[in-house]
Amino acid sequence: MHAENIRIAMKKIVTQQEALRQLAAMCATAEHCRHDMLQKMQAWGLSEEAQEHIIHQLVEGRYVDDERYCRAFVADKMKYNKWGRRKIDMALCQKRIEADIRHRVLGAVEPDEFIAILRPLIDSKRKSIKADNPRERNAKLMRFALQRGFTIDEINECISGEDY
Repeated sequence: MHAENIRIAMKKIVTQQEALRQLAAMCATAEHCRHDMLQKMQAWGLSEEAQEHIIHQLVEGRYVDDERYCRAFVADKMKYNKWGRRKIDMALCQKRIEADIRHRVLGAVEPDEFIAILRPLIDSKRKSIKADNPRERNAKLMRFALQRGFTIDEINECISGEDY
């Protein structure tokens, strides 16, 4: 019965003011982008007109700022998830962050920062890879790093020094 009450409470948000209040409270505790807010409002069944009005108010009140969100997202994904530039860019694209914002924020990150993230990942992964020869080992390391979103140049810089 308790779970049922929670479900009913989640669907109850129907007024524009209540939606604005809840979204502002969410944004006050953590960074969110416009796309996150739109998805939430669509789930609540708000009209498109109401969604536009609420988004406008959230942006004007500086609760939602896609560039600020993008900077926080990039920093978090680099620090905690150990992602490369390409994977971060694709994730931001899925969040519908504008290309100029994505490129500006990712462009501000020094290439050495990605190398500093990748080098320990490669070193750690190298210990766990089973390969018959250095070429096979490096191919596996390359696939691993590509999946993490690092560029070929970054990967080659971290693998160079090994026989390739």
